[in-house]
Amino acid sequence: MNEYKEPLLDVAHLGRLELLTPKLDQSLWYFRDLLGMEVVATEGDSVYMRAYGDYAHSTFKLTAASQPGPGRISWRCMSPQALERRVKAIEAAGLGIGWKDGDIGRGRFYEFRDPDGHHMDIYFEEQKYRAPDALRSTLKNLPQKYTARGANVRRIDHLALCAQDVAANREFAMDLLGFRVREQVRYNHGQTEIGSWMSLGQIHHEMAYVLDVKGAHGRMHHMSFWIDNREDVLRAADILAENNIFIEAGPSKHNNSQAFYLYSYEPGGNRIEIYSGSFIVTAPDFETVTWNEEERGTGVYWGGALPESFLNYCTPNVDTPVPAENAKVPVFDPV
Repeated sequence: MNEYKEPLLDVAHLGRLELLTPKLDQSLWYFRDLLGMEVVATEGDSVYMRAYGDYAHSTFKLTAASQPGPGRISWRCMSPQALERRVKAIEAAGLGIGWKDGDIGRGRFYEFRDPDGHHMDIYFEEQKYRAPDALRSTLKNLPQKYTARGANVRRIDHLALCAQDVAANREFAMDLLGFRVREQVRYNHGQTEIGSWMSLGQIHHEMAYVLDVKGAHGRMHHMSFWIDNREDVLRAADILAENNIFIEAGPSKHNNSQAFYLYSYEPGGNRIEIYSGSFIVTAPDFETVTWNEEERGTGVYWGGALPESFLNYCTPNVDTPVPAENAKVPVFDPV
């Protein structure tokens, strides 16, 4: 897998995450008041939001639903021509759904599903954010001012998706979207792919696929927001704790990615990570870092092991017991 080949550069970056919640008003409070995001539009049962450092009109969509979980995951292409090329490749793979005319802040997009059933789309046309006077930064190169409200996350960063077959979904992401694999966890003498962390650019990862130990489909482990430094992660922990938000893990440090983290559950039930640090990848021939059972340990560089909920809880939650073949998989850290 580390053999160098010409990179596929048609897809630029993660464009928007849609999160489903059965408690829209309470989830909105969490993201707006505690994480410090801005509401830019509402339509029907959806609220469109942004972090202060995101250049686009909206990068996060919160939608009312009967249960929590991922909605549509959007990837922005490099150009209209790149979009057409990726659509042809996705259609040829039999994963396409079809074109849609557009959404708030965006032009037309093409919907598809990954092999595990996660709902995704690709697009190019996008409205750039223009801050109103009250939110205009004194820094010309910052899309929106730092409001100092709540944790005040800077940008969307990544998501970790659960998959019944990690290898099949990782291959899809590499071959059809152009992801490069940064790190992997493989057990059983390298035969079982437990997780793969991938990016389209120089950041450590924009998407990870991790084993769904319950054998379900289309679920999410967590989504993550970037914050500037470790001290801000500690401040976020205080803000969440003072507002009676359940903190599941952290603050602590990952071994995979080297990042500083904090995991909490937003009121709708989705796991949210506050994330900082990590390393960037500039080498075009970067070699994937692979961890085995012994090297991986608990997945935590500092502190004790992660709780069992970290392995067993994803959204939407399912009551299905863990299959026997997955019962011996230790708690790992999806980063």
